[in-house]
Amino acid sequence: MVKGGALRQRFTLFDAVLAVILSLVAIATVYPVLYIVAVSFSDTAYIVQNKVFLWPKGFNLEAYKQILENPRIPRAYWNTILYTGLGTFINLLMTAIAAYPLSRPGFFGRKFFMIAIVLTMFLNGGIIPAYLIVQKLHMIDTIWAIVLPNAIWTVELLILKSFYESMSGSLRESALIDGASEYRILFQIVIPLSKPALASIGLFYFMGHWNSFFIPMIYLNDAKLYPLQVVLRDMLFFDSAKETSLIDKSTITPQSMKNATIFVSMIPVLLIYPFAQKYFAKGIMLGSEKG
Repeated sequence: MVKGGALRQRFTLFDAVLAVILSLVAIATVYPVLYIVAVSFSDTAYIVQNKVFLWPKGFNLEAYKQILENPRIPRAYWNTILYTGLGTFINLLMTAIAAYPLSRPGFFGRKFFMIAIVLTMFLNGGIIPAYLIVQKLHMIDTIWAIVLPNAIWTVELLILKSFYESMSGSLRESALIDGASEYRILFQIVIPLSKPALASIGLFYFMGHWNSFFIPMIYLNDAKLYPLQVVLRDMLFFDSAKETSLIDKSTITPQSMKNATIFVSMIPVLLIYPFAQKYFAKGIMLGSEKG
């Protein structure tokens, strides 16, 4: 009885410590978001005096009005949606196709391809060779420079491969006996049964494209093709002379404009993540199971 009571007390103490740690992590995560939202909705006078903390003061929508009136930001927002949507679709399609033969034990050269794929996690040609390849393919200043060079991510490929391997082999054998081709098995049986795994890696792909600014910054020279993250980077780091073309300093502070743009860029992620989260852990765990 004493040991059982001590064990329950130990677990209670562990739960309490864990709750405190997770609470601190949650506060550290949520605080910047709340501050950004509060500043974006606050009046200029309170922002200048640093009186805005976690709640807007002098409720003001001028920052969001400036965003809608400036053609650069809505255009960049549309570019980001286009790059993210097309890029995620290509990522999922290519990953689903590439993972299927690698999950088949009898696939010729399977070990060689797996070693070559895993090596890309540690070795790569670098930025300059990648840029030269994209340039030689005449993809500079096109959407294909954003969505094709990173069509498959190694970690996501390995996750989906493991998920395929966890499926029952009798499904494929039955389909082969019925005369189904490998293409039909993949697109009509394997992929429909892989929705949890595809949703989980799709969330990674979505976040990668939505938050990407380095690749567009390298491959895009036309400002009209910039995604939202590149425009936001310009607002945050470029000199004040360039900022005056985006905002009217007599009516609104640069900080308010920046925070409003940051919050607008987070809205799709905040809307999609709660619905995709239920597939996230499930897809990762199923991909690690065998048998």
